[in-house]
Amino acid sequence: MNATNAGGVRRRSVEIAVPVYNEAHVLADSIGRLHAHLEESFPFPFRITIADNASTDATWSVATDLTLRLPHVHAQRLEEKGRGRALKHVWSRSAADVVAYMDVDLSTGLEAFLPLVAPLLSGHSDLAIGSRLHREAAVVRGAKREFVSRSYNALLKAGLGARFSDAQCGFKAVRTDVFRALAPHIEDTAWFFDTELLVLAQRNRLRIHEVPVDWTDDPDSRVDIVRTAVDDLKGMGRMLRSTLTGRTRVPSVPRRTSTPQVPAARTPSPADVLPAGANTHLEYAS
Repeated sequence: MNATNAGGVRRRSVEIAVPVYNEAHVLADSIGRLHAHLEESFPFPFRITIADNASTDATWSVATDLTLRLPHVHAQRLEEKGRGRALKHVWSRSAADVVAYMDVDLSTGLEAFLPLVAPLLSGHSDLAIGSRLHREAAVVRGAKREFVSRSYNALLKAGLGARFSDAQCGFKAVRTDVFRALAPHIEDTAWFFDTELLVLAQRNRLRIHEVPVDWTDDPDSRVDIVRTAVDDLKGMGRMLRSTLTGRTRVPSVPRRTSTPQVPAARTPSPADVLPAGANTHLEYAS
């Protein structure tokens, strides 16, 4: 995954986690589309990691089959549910320079992925989020979800002083070294994980880049809106208490070092070499 360019400089890489729970019916099509898009148009080395959140259907079987058929696809299985838990597991163990995630339904247009990660790869920003509430976003979804989303983000601005526009869009990226510094301070293992990560980043003066996205609501979404809203409100209360007591300050957060790269044409290879000192003990399916 971490190859060098024609000048012998190691090219920065990205690992994309796709958390799934009982998604056997859509997994092969979604991962196939994502893999094809990245192979065709993404100019940096990449890895797609399917993070199976203790599925009870054929998801793990489909995931392992994909690892045999697609060269840049890997899979990990967790025995407990929780999107935040899955992301923390994959991102903390990644050897890539930037880690990202997207929802398996690919509700967000994939054309936004390079604009999402480019500021992190160049050293310009620390985190990046897709925003459905950006004035230039194009969103297709029902009135109920639109109201819930806007209300939640308004509460974040009022209660926690959030300066980012969309906390819950399933389309985010972060510098791996930054995430490793913040990870021990993130308590949530489910849907509030995203908000907690962003609030911690803001409290520690990290730069958050926002990308307007094209987003189409998935009618088969498994999110329990009421339960998620209640959990989010509890999480907001906890984050407010942490802010007031100074527990959101992380002294060891690495700072940006701009190292812009002009992406060369990528030649996919299954024999990508990890850099010295990288974690080579990832439990990938093969």
